[in-house]
Amino acid sequence: MSDGIVRIDDAVQRADEDDMPALALTDSANLFGLVKFYGAARAAGVKPIIGADCWIENEADRDKPARLLLLCASRLGYRTLCELLSRAWLENQHRARARIARAWLEQSTEGLLALSGFLDGELAAPLLSDHGESAERIARGWSELFPGRYYIEIQRAGQANGEALLARSVALASRLRLPVVATHPVQFLEARDFKAHEARVCIAEGYLLGDQRRPRRFTPEQYFKSQEEMARLFADAPQALENSVEIARRCNLDIELGRTRLPAFPTPPGVTLDEHLAREARAHA
Repeated sequence: MSDGIVRIDDAVQRADEDDMPALALTDSANLFGLVKFYGAARAAGVKPIIGADCWIENEADRDKPARLLLLCASRLGYRTLCELLSRAWLENQHRARARIARAWLEQSTEGLLALSGFLDGELAAPLLSDHGESAERIARGWSELFPGRYYIEIQRAGQANGEALLARSVALASRLRLPVVATHPVQFLEARDFKAHEARVCIAEGYLLGDQRRPRRFTPEQYFKSQEEMARLFADAPQALENSVEIARRCNLDIELGRTRLPAFPTPPGVTLDEHLAREARAHA
């Protein structure tokens, strides 16, 4: 919604055309696209993976939160993610961005898988500044919060420092015996859509397209890559691609659509819900 121009139906169609067994939708700190995506993916025979790009509060510097990708492995995980995001928006906004406090995750992470966040994650700064011990401490901490459910995320989308971080992330995962997973951030459908995407970002952030000082957070590589393209891109790290399939197998969220779910509202004895609503409406008219 804020930094992408891919329509849900188009993304699902592209996945179906490429015979992808699964596709993930991870909105930024929300689940707004869940219902439409879940229905479209199931209808196309593509397994929908539901999650969110979450921002974890940095207690030392509130202006520098860390990205953590959370995926729902089960109904319980979905409910936990809903509670975390709702609480973040209600209790912990900073500069119009909802932050999840680490202490909340210490209460329960059951049913959730976590990916480290690559360049925006907490591991990036210590790894790129050669603070290996700090990175190991951070990674161990997250793996303890998500036992058997924490993955070191790597990407190749043309980002600055991307290759350096990838190499150091893989080395860290090897030292700690943690799984590595290859992901790809999709912001537009075709490579030729990059300029249109940049225009969309400028509109959202209040910049002019020709402004040389505006932040450039995206690259022309962030289009919807095929399985073949991803296989070539990570030919030197096949296990990272295999783990993406393993994650898809582990995520089994079943949602019933088309049914309204509202809490039972108490009414006085012998008074129906419709009658009570009518009385209250007249009383406060």
